[in-house]
Amino acid sequence: MAWHQFSVQVEQARIELVEDLLLASGALSVTLRDAADQPLLEPKPGEMPLWDQSIVVCLFDINADRLLIEAAISNELEATEQQSLSYELIADRDWVRAWMDDFHPMQFGEKLWVVPSHRKPVDADAVNMVLDPGLAFGTGTHPTTAMCLRWLDQQDLGSQILLDFGCGSGILAIAGLLLGADKAFVTDIDPQAIEATHNNAQQNNVDENIVTLATGEKPSQHIDVLVANILAGPLLELAPVFAKLCPSSSKLALSGILREQAEGIVKCYEQWFDIEKPSFDGDWALVTGTRK
Repeated sequence: MAWHQFSVQVEQARIELVEDLLLASGALSVTLRDAADQPLLEPKPGEMPLWDQSIVVCLFDINADRLLIEAAISNELEATEQQSLSYELIADRDWVRAWMDDFHPMQFGEKLWVVPSHRKPVDADAVNMVLDPGLAFGTGTHPTTAMCLRWLDQQDLGSQILLDFGCGSGILAIAGLLLGADKAFVTDIDPQAIEATHNNAQQNNVDENIVTLATGEKPSQHIDVLVANILAGPLLELAPVFAKLCPSSSKLALSGILREQAEGIVKCYEQWFDIEKPSFDGDWALVTGTRK
């Protein structure tokens, strides 16, 4: 099996029109990619932000007439869009095998490994978390998650109660439990994140130690460790909330923060926390501290 693939760069105001054109021309699928490395930060509920410039990619059945498709598309595009129109023949692949070949065990700190289910642990005596890419963000490949995992690996989590705020795949909560925590409270505005968290927790035999909180619901126990890998904006808004959730001496780790945003996060949180020097991984920062 193979497909005809066409790609075209489109301004934001034209995306819907071009999508409709492609679908009307018989496209089997239409997807969008960033054309200019423009970050889209986490939207508020109901928002669907788009890049200023997007690459619109569409697939057509291999039996369709490529030249007729190209002519039909070109005739409706603006001049600049016509110049960016490109074609590629996409051959069939074993996509599951391709994904499996690309995802390997990864070590975070001294003890913790994230191991895909199709791989054997590199170190059977290490703390091995079984995790595959799925419905929600968080496999350890992104620097923000990696920094949080390395930080958790350094902590003494024995008998601790952890809160994973914005849990995504549940990777931080599960890591905390595997590293010795007694219980992990998790919360996320995305229902798929909660589903993914429990699925991943079951795979690692820690689901009975995971407690889901509804949005705005407070944990039923004092929190010893709070981790939040979200974004700088929400972290600033949530600072007073996190301060109330964290009793004296509890630990805090915040990520999803760009390097240039770290100073603002530090200034905000040092009202309530003794903040350590931020750590960095490329363009991303991790801010940690202890409740005063």
